[in-house]
Amino acid sequence: MPNIKIFSGSSHRELSHKIADRLGMELGKVVTKKFSNQETCVEIGESVRGEDVYIVQSGCGEINDNLMELLIMINACKIASASRVTAVIPCFPYARQDKKDKSRAPISAKLVANMLSVSGADHIITMDLHASQIQGFFDIPVDNLYAEPAVLKWIKENIAEWKTCTIVSPDAGGAKRVTSIADRLNVDFALIHKERKKANEVDRMVLVGDVTDRVAILVDDMADTCGTICHAADKLISAGATKVYAILTHGIFSGPAISRINNACFEAIQVMGHSTVLRYRLGVKCYITVLRYRSGVTALSLDTG
Repeated sequence: MPNIKIFSGSSHRELSHKIADRLGMELGKVVTKKFSNQETCVEIGESVRGEDVYIVQSGCGEINDNLMELLIMINACKIASASRVTAVIPCFPYARQDKKDKSRAPISAKLVANMLSVSGADHIITMDLHASQIQGFFDIPVDNLYAEPAVLKWIKENIAEWKTCTIVSPDAGGAKRVTSIADRLNVDFALIHKERKKANEVDRMVLVGDVTDRVAILVDDMADTCGTICHAADKLISAGATKVYAILTHGIFSGPAISRINNACFEAIQVMGHSTVLRYRLGVKCYITVLRYRSGVTALSLDTG
């Protein structure tokens, strides 16, 4: 592929290698390091003059450092006369801060969009944005890729009772996502209305729909501390569901997420986004695929029995 170069940031090098291997290419040479005062330094190790450059950097792990590194890499390529710079950001950072939901609240997703544009990005590729309107924050092209085809494939291949299942959204914001999947599978859907005391803490949940004597499949774009999906699973079991699966695009798994998953009633959890590189067995029947971040999500209990 002439005139294309792919560079990897620090957030997910394995994903970058998989992309390059799929295209039959080598990753471009880049050195990222920090000064003693924790400033990020990036050195592009080869010419990008006139080239179509793709920089792969996800908003996971050490989000602020990774975002700053991405901005510096974009700018370094742009001022080195790259023809076009595309930022490939599977998990868009600050995507949950997409609106002013209370007085004096920032719209941080818009700020990130501005920073990416000012740094010199010509094109953004991301996956399952938390809110589709984030695309409108940019004046440059944005491709929001959807995990739906992979979700449909996984359901058909791994859930025997999929023809009589119910697709469930753990919040009202995901209603469009689950209705689309339910329509493609020709099954019913339901949603859970949640009320929060504060960020990352769910106060009350109300199920809208029927899951009695059915397999319930929770579908969400993101799981951070996993409070929402674990509460939702409990709600579905109490409402009569026989099994509960969860399918996530972005598995962040911060804070108490792992312990909550270990104590939850899931039949299985599948993470579709980025690259599925580790598979663990939880308890006796629950499988989860997680991402290996630079900081390392390796605290899952492992049972090889």
